[in-house]
Amino acid sequence: MAASLHTFSWPWQYSFPPFFTLQPNADTRSKQLSAWCDLVLAHFRHVRQYCLDVTEAQSSALFNNAKINRKLSKEGIMMVLDALEQKGHVEWEGKRKSRCFVMWRTPEEWAAMIYQWISSRGMNNTVCTLFELHSGDDAEGQDFYGMDLWMLKRSLTVLTSQGKAELMPGSQPDDSDAGIKFF
Repeated sequence: MAASLHTFSWPWQYSFPPFFTLQPNADTRSKQLSAWCDLVLAHFRHVRQYCLDVTEAQSSALFNNAKINRKLSKEGIMMVLDALEQKGHVEWEGKRKSRCFVMWRTPEEWAAMIYQWISSRGMNNTVCTLFELHSGDDAEGQDFYGMDLWMLKRSLTVLTSQGKAELMPGSQPDDSDAGIKFF
């Protein structure tokens, strides 16, 4: 399901060596971090991934441009991820900040998209399983098709808190058979 890195359109900054060095001027650094945030979200959206291991990040194509022999430092990566966290696009897996979830769409955005799809199909007042939303034939072609289950659950929790859905626990360890009723 992941798209090829070769088809990703890197922004012009990615080929600009100073982009990979934290800039000392506050205004310049702010713009640099904003560009990095945009790049991280666009890249994760393109490859349809949600998890980032900070240790492995430095050697990934995202933070390491081999063509110009430049990579963003671990400190720089952490600054980018912290900026994304402040914007609601990153959640850390633990207190050590060694692994995080990158949300190229927020749970609220996914929730709105899922609910719109449910409503457009006349599926209100019906029960679906997480599997049906995640991998079902009817959901194929939707942006949320194949999304990580943790993100799907987070998005459905938003709908629950809005009174638009009710989660019903399943018996499988991964909750793939859990149900959700949409109102």
